[in-house]
Amino acid sequence: MRPSFLPRRRWWLLFLLCVSIARADQALVAHPEVVKRELSLNTARLMFSMQMPQWPNGAPVRVFVLPDDHQRHRDFAKNLLNLYPRQLRRVWDRQLYSGTGQPPETVSSEAEMRQKVAATPGAVGYLSREEIDDSVQVLSIR
Repeated sequence: MRPSFLPRRRWWLLFLLCVSIARADQALVAHPEVVKRELSLNTARLMFSMQMPQWPNGAPVRVFVLPDDHQRHRDFAKNLLNLYPRQLRRVWDRQLYSGTGQPPETVSSEAEMRQKVAATPGAVGYLSREEIDDSVQVLSIR
């Protein structure tokens, strides 16, 4: 006789597999001259919440995002940053309305995201794997 917890364990494994596949489908990207090749999860969160204005070498961080209702933005926030998109929006709005900061620059498509990140020193953004080319570098999140 099988224990009753076994089916739940299988669903949990299926969930973890789906999350890892979703992470593999997208990547954090940066301008080719950015010296970092990997970021901690906390550093990535700080950058995208506009609370880390500079790279370790002192260059300004320029953050690009897709619109809040774009599926890639939702996937990025949930799967790579482990945040809900509304949490990011709340932080950006609080900074804007209090006068302590600006939200990231919103682009309309992944093609525009790739173009802006490639052309802007210190830029960071995110793309689906099929949109990545040699004009940007992929940063890993550890």
